Amino acid sequence: MNNNIYAVIMAGGRGERFWPRSRNARPKQLQKLLGDRTMLEMTASRLQPLVPPERILVVTNRDYAGQIRSVLPEVPPENIIGEPAARDTGPCVALAAALVAARGGADAVMLTLPADHAIEQAGQLRAVLKDAAELAATRPGWLFTIGVNPTEPATGYGYIHCGGALETGTGTRFFRGLGFKEKPDAATAERFLAAGCYRWNSGMFIWQVRSLMQAFERYAPQLAGLFRDVLEMERRNALETELPERFVKEPRISIDYAVMEKAENVGVAECRFDWDDLGSWPALRNHLKPDSDGNLADGLFAGVDCRNLIVSGRPSHLVAAIGVEDLVIVETEDATLVCRADQAQRIKELLKLADSRPELREFL
Repeated sequence: MNNNIYAVIMAGGRGERFWPRSRNARPKQLQKLLGDRTMLEMTASRLQPLVPPERILVVTNRDYAGQIRSVLPEVPPENIIGEPAARDTGPCVALAAALVAARGGADAVMLTLPADHAIEQAGQLRAVLKDAAELAATRPGWLFTIGVNPTEPATGYGYIHCGGALETGTGTRFFRGLGFKEKPDAATAERFLAAGCYRWNSGMFIWQVRSLMQAFERYAPQLAGLFRDVLEMERRNALETELPERFVKEPRISIDYAVMEKAENVGVAECRFDWDDLGSWPALRNHLKPDSDGNLADGLFAGVDCRNLIVSGRPSHLVAAIGVEDLVIVETEDATLVCRADQAQRIKELLKLADSRPELREFL
């Protein structure tokens, strides 16, 4: 079984909410936010030994492909796939599935993972992925995902409605998926949490290529066509020359909306490991230890009567603060961000404003 498991890491996003550290030219997955390795390096290393480097594929923005080959030298260069255009996760998955099919056949199992999750319990993650892969290989037509037990009525995550337990014989508990729910408002999130049968959508998927192709044919014919075309290009060794023109024709659509929200045979694995999608600067509090005043500081920092600050700077530039609290302060060579921690999700609004002003676009 293990010899026919492939991992696809989706690494095309920009991680705008970590601006100004994360930029168009150096996105979140290539930032060292939790130590001395990039988020992408941490994601790839968690997969071993379940999936060796030669069976890891990274699908990314073509502008990032060179940087990713540098930070993941153990992954074969040809396994770093640059998308010609940003088309969301649906076309990304179809592209990757065709490449996996060309190498491992329709029986191959794909572990499809985002590049920017924070997970410390790597062994538990691999155990859940292995159990899900075994089910995907032996239950034709089923698609599997991992659902995270919600700890709060979060409005920033999608949810999965879970039904009864599936009989699997694995160490991981699985439930029948009864439907994917978009990011809810606060009242709906409270209701989901109280019901106890909803899980956060982790964005991790496990499926056999054949089962995914069947789902494309039924629910997303456009993606089925892309799959077939990419498979044919790969067989003719024409991917580099023919993919750009073909890929840009694809509409933007997520794999959740294209397939998972419509699919009937969905299995939801219970998350047995710590998980965080590290969506914005305040999320660092879940992983880094603050000082006695609740301040998290990376870089040179001095504060007087300051509490609950998140400071990201540089070792050669002093960030100093007096009498403030609950702020995010990020200092880079050419830009500085100051915002209330509870407003950090609005960084996208700031970047939209900057994009509308030609003199500010160089800072994106």
